[in-house]
Amino acid sequence: MISQEHKDLARWAMKYALSKGCSDARISVYSGTNNSFDYRDTQLEKLEQSSENGMSIQLYVDGRYASYSTNRLDKNELERFIANGIEATRFLAKDEFRQLPKPERYYKGDGKGLEIYDYDYSKVSVDDKMALIKENAAEVYGKDERLISVTASYSDGISSSFMITSNGFEGESDTTYYSISADTSMKGAGDSRPQSYWYDSAVFWDKLEKKNIGKIAYERTVRKLGQEKIASGVFPMLVDNTQITRLLSPIIAAIYGNAIQQKNSFLIDKIGEKIISDKFTLTDDPHISGARGSRWFDGEGVATKKRTVIENGVLKMYYIDTYSGLKLNMEPTIQGPSLLNCVHGNKNFDQLLASVEKGIWITGFNGGNSNSTTGDFSFGIEGFLIENGKAIKPLNEMNITGNLLELWKNVIEVGNDPKMNSSWRIPSILFDKVSFSGK
Repeated sequence: MISQEHKDLARWAMKYALSKGCSDARISVYSGTNNSFDYRDTQLEKLEQSSENGMSIQLYVDGRYASYSTNRLDKNELERFIANGIEATRFLAKDEFRQLPKPERYYKGDGKGLEIYDYDYSKVSVDDKMALIKENAAEVYGKDERLISVTASYSDGISSSFMITSNGFEGESDTTYYSISADTSMKGAGDSRPQSYWYDSAVFWDKLEKKNIGKIAYERTVRKLGQEKIASGVFPMLVDNTQITRLLSPIIAAIYGNAIQQKNSFLIDKIGEKIISDKFTLTDDPHISGARGSRWFDGEGVATKKRTVIENGVLKMYYIDTYSGLKLNMEPTIQGPSLLNCVHGNKNFDQLLASVEKGIWITGFNGGNSNSTTGDFSFGIEGFLIENGKAIKPLNEMNITGNLLELWKNVIEVGNDPKMNSSWRIPSILFDKVSFSGK
C-alpha cells in the first residue's frame, strides 16, 4: 500500500508544479512487488523478485502537455525534475484537446469494498510457493517416456497507486494477484514436438487452484499427438473459453476512442447499429467483488460504472477518454474495459461440442493478424476435427480467413462456461460457415 509519506509527497509535488507555471497537473505515486519462480523437471530454473516505487507526473503548461516519470522520490531531486519538465514541455506544440476530465466525472468514494487485495499476502512463504510448483511438476514428470520437459511456473504480486489531480481528484487502489501454470512438451511422430499448458490465477491465495495444473497441461499435450491437416472447406467452428478472446479483442480494439479518431477502426459511426449476431450481448461490469479487473476508477480518475457494450448484436458505446472525446466532439465514457461479461447461453462446452455434426474445435491460434480498418483476418489455428459431436482427430497448420463482423454475425450459440479467473469472462462460442485452409 502507498505510505502516508508518499501521499503527502504527491500533494507537495502537485502544489510545486502549479507554483512553477502549470495550469493543471496529475500526479501518481505507485509501488509494486513481484515474485516469480520456474521449476523445470526436477530443478529450480528461475527465481526473480522485484520491487518498484515511483512517481508519474503529467503536466499541462500553456496549452501544452507532457508526461514524465521518476523513481527518485526525494523533494530536492523532484524540484529539479518538475522544473525541468515544465521547461521542456514549453517546447512542445500546443494541443487544445489535452485537458483533465471535468470534476463531476471523478470517482468520489474511499476506494474500499471491491475485495481485490489479499491482506494475507505477506504470510505466504517462499517454501509454500516452491512446494506448489514442485508438486505440479511431479504430477507428470517421469510418468511418460514421450515427455521432453515439464515446467511449472508461479508468480504473484502487489500493485498499489495513489493519484491526485489539480482539479479535485484523489484516489488510491491496491490489488494482489497469484498465478500458477504448467507447460509440457512431448516427442511426436517425426520431428513434431507438441506442447501445451494450463494455468490458474486468483486475487486471493486461498482461491488459487493448487492441484492438477501439471496434469491438465500433460493431458492437453497428449491429445495433440498425431496432429495433421485436413482438406480445405467451410465448417462450423467451436472456439473454447481459453481462446475466444483472440477473436473478441479486435472488436474491442476497434471501439477505442483513439482508433475511432485516427480512422483506424472498422467500427466508425456504428453506434446504435447491429454489427454482429443478436445472440451476443456484452457488458462491462467493474464492481464485482473479488474479481480480477474490478476497479472504482480508470487511469484518469473517472468513476467506472456498469455499461452495456453490445446488446443483442447492437453496438452501444465506444471507450472514449477525455482527449479522444474532445477531438471527436463526443461525450467521453471511460478509458477502456474493466471486467467484460458475456450474457450466457444454455449449454456448457460438452453440450456445444455434442451439437456439431461436422466441424472444427479451436484450441489454439498460431500467428496471423487482422486489419484494424477493414476487419479482415487470417489466423493460424490448431484444434480438432469434430464428427457426430465428438473430437476425433487433432489438427494443426491450418488457417481461418474472413471478416470479423461476418464471422461474429454467424454465431450459432453462446455457451455458459466463462473462465472466472479472467477479466474477460467470455464463454465458448459456436460459429457457422467459417472458411478453413488446409491441404
